[in-house]
Amino acid sequence: MDSKLENLDLLQRIQVKQSEFSKGQKRLAAYVIENYDRAAFLTASKLGKEASVSESTVVRFAYQLGYDGYPELQQAIKVVVRTQSNSIQRMESVLEQVDENKLLPSILQFDGKKLKDTLDDCDEGEFNKALDMILKAKHIYILGVRSSAFLAGILGHYFNMIFDNIRLVDSGGMLDTLEQIYRIEKDDVFIGISFPRYSKRAVETLAYAKKQGAKTITITDSMQSPLTLYGTCNLIARSDVIGIVDSLVAPLSLINALVVGSCLKKRNDVYTRLSDLERLWEEYEVYDTVESMQKKDGIRYV
Repeated sequence: MDSKLENLDLLQRIQVKQSEFSKGQKRLAAYVIENYDRAAFLTASKLGKEASVSESTVVRFAYQLGYDGYPELQQAIKVVVRTQSNSIQRMESVLEQVDENKLLPSILQFDGKKLKDTLDDCDEGEFNKALDMILKAKHIYILGVRSSAFLAGILGHYFNMIFDNIRLVDSGGMLDTLEQIYRIEKDDVFIGISFPRYSKRAVETLAYAKKQGAKTITITDSMQSPLTLYGTCNLIARSDVIGIVDSLVAPLSLINALVVGSCLKKRNDVYTRLSDLERLWEEYEVYDTVESMQKKDGIRYV
């Protein structure tokens, strides 16, 4: 790849290479820039027809921009959709792919594809590196903003059953996120979670943690995410928007893997904690049972 194109997104690559484009490639570039939300879901052949160029021109255009063929270019266009589109544009572009007459199967297939894409691209070495950092950390800070706050909450909830050193950063409270982590240091780990549209607060807080010498783990959707610039370790889980809803199935599965991996490494500690918690839950009747409901209501449940 041309060294000038490294670390550049699609729009930046087009700007750098535009003086070298043929007439057909210039026409194609203009179409992609103006219609990226539609182009992201077209085959090379269909994109060529839409832009009034041949399929071979589309393929050459991909190579000209430093991509290994059209599939990689298409992924780059999808990154533009995720980062540049507003919520209305993103909703319209994805809803075009949903069959209203088969809504449930369509959504399940959509989520299933994100899981498959995540599995196909998973880096077990990077995952194990993150797990090792977590197990050795003095303190573990976790931050997710907006819809990612749900993921941070799930991770924090289960990590609290395993570790004594969890700090779940409140992204919606009175205190600024930086104030909550200002004591972070080199023996600590900061886990930052964000998906398109990426939270500026998450990026800034992650950058601060990195600057303070802490090890940083990102959970995000691609290596083009701004979070990866500050990640000691980057964990990728594919995500997209369905209507107004963030598809977080793959990120949640990744979080499940971190929790299970931590349990396996600290099995004896987890057994002890769960035994203590079971006694606590039973004493304070945290969970209902059929027997307790029968006693309370005088009704027999079968």
